[in-house]
Amino acid sequence: MICILLNIFFFKMCDKELPVIPVKKNKRGEVIRSKKKRLVINIYKRKKANEPDILYRQLIKELMDETGIGKNSIEKIISEYNSNKPISSPTLKRAKPKIIEVIDGYYKNGIRQKVHSFWLNRNPPTLDKIVNSASKDNSLPTLKRTTMYNLLKDLNYVYTKRKRNSVLSEGEDLVIWRRNYLRSIKKFREEGRTLYYLGETWCSQKLWVDKTIKSNSDSFQKKLKTGASNTTGKSKDYIIILHIGSREGFLKGGLQCFEFKTNRSDYHKEMDGDKFLEWFKNILPLLDDNAIIIMDNASYHNTKIEQIPVPSWKKENIMKWLQEKNIKVDDSFVKAELMDLVRKHKLPYDKYVVDELAKAENKFVLRIPPYHFELNPIELAWSIVKGYVKNKNTTFKLDDAKQLMFEGIKSVTTEDWRNAEDYTINEEAKFWEIDNVVDDFMDDENSCIFNAETSDSSSDFSDDKISF
Repeated sequence: MICILLNIFFFKMCDKELPVIPVKKNKRGEVIRSKKKRLVINIYKRKKANEPDILYRQLIKELMDETGIGKNSIEKIISEYNSNKPISSPTLKRAKPKIIEVIDGYYKNGIRQKVHSFWLNRNPPTLDKIVNSASKDNSLPTLKRTTMYNLLKDLNYVYTKRKRNSVLSEGEDLVIWRRNYLRSIKKFREEGRTLYYLGETWCSQKLWVDKTIKSNSDSFQKKLKTGASNTTGKSKDYIIILHIGSREGFLKGGLQCFEFKTNRSDYHKEMDGDKFLEWFKNILPLLDDNAIIIMDNASYHNTKIEQIPVPSWKKENIMKWLQEKNIKVDDSFVKAELMDLVRKHKLPYDKYVVDELAKAENKFVLRIPPYHFELNPIELAWSIVKGYVKNKNTTFKLDDAKQLMFEGIKSVTTEDWRNAEDYTINEEAKFWEIDNVVDDFMDDENSCIFNAETSDSSSDFSDDKISF
C-alpha cells in the first residue's frame, strides 16, 4: 500500500514543473579554473551535436545562462578549445607587496627620527621636508611622496593646520603612550627598582653590519641599527636570539636561541606567543624582586588572556561575551550599543598573559611605544654583539656564526650596558622636550623662537586637523 502511494506521489510530482534554480554567476575578475573550463566545453560540444545549425550568438547566450560565466570568458574558452590548446588553470602571479609592507621597523624608526629632528631644531616638519630629508640620507630608502604619506600614516602622524602652516605631529594616543612611559620609567628609577630590558635579534651565516658605525650613538644616528634587514637576501638559514639585561649586563641564564630555515627576512614573523611565553616563564624567577621588565610592542609580547570583542565580531558573539560578564543585553540591542557596553566594561578583562605572569612574581611589565628603539638599551648591546660576529666571521657557516654570537654576548661588559642605558636616558629627555616644543608651536606658531616656513604642503589640506 505504501509503495503504491509513493508511486502516485512520484508521478504527480513529475507532472508538475519544478522551479528552476538560477546558476550562480561568476564574479567579475574571478579566476576560471580548468574544471569549469571543461564544463563549458562539454556543454558546448553537446549543444553543437544536438543543434548543428544553432546560431553562434544564441549558443553563447545559452552557455552563459547555464554556467554563469561572462560572454568574453566563454568566447575565449571556446576559441582556445577550437585552436587545440590544452585546458589548464591560469598561472596566478604572486601579488607584489606594497612598499609600505616591506619597510621594516628600523627604517620606520629612522623616518620618525627625521620628524623629531625638525621639531628639536624648532623647524616645524611637513611632508615635503621629510621626503627631501630622507632622500638625502643614504641609510634610508628613497620613497615617493605618496608612499611617505602612507608611511607617516602608519606611524600615527596627523597633519595639523595653523594659519599658513600645515605641520606633522603625532597622534594623541601615541603621545599619551610615550608620556606615560617616560613618567613611569623616571619614577621607577627614582624608586631604585631594577630595570630589565628584553629584546630579540637575528643572526645568519652571512651577517651584515654597517662598517661606518663607529659608536653606540652612531648606530642609532645611522638609522641602520642592529636589526637591519639581511641585505644579501639569499640566506635561508638563520637564528633568532632572545635575551634580557640590565645595567649590570646580560642576565645569566636569560639567553634563548631559535633556529629557522626560511626565506623570510623579518624574524618577528617567525616568533610567536608560545615560544616567547615559554622563555618568559623561565626567566621570571631569575629577576630581582619588584623589578621592571621593559619590552617593545611586538605582537608576540601582547597575547591576551581573552579576546575582547571588536566591531568585526558577529552580533551574537558580542552579546554572548557581555552576558558571560553578567551584563544584561537582549535582542533589542543593536551592534553599536553592544560595542559601547564593551568599551565601558572591558578594562578588567583586557589583560596580557605576560603582564599577569609578571605580577604573580611581583614584577611589572612596561611597554615601549612603537618604533622607539632608542628607548631600549639592548639595541645598542646587539650592535656590539653583531659587530663582534662581523669581525670574527670567516667561514660564513651558520653553526660558526651562532658560536660567535654567543661569544659576542659574553663580550658585552657591564660598562657597555651602563653606557647604553645612559644614552637611552638622554634620548628620553629629548622625547620629553619634543612634546613640549610641539605644544608651544600649536599654541603660537608665530613665536620668534620658531624657524617657521610657509608650508609646502598646506595647499593639499584644508581641515584644521586631518588624520591620515
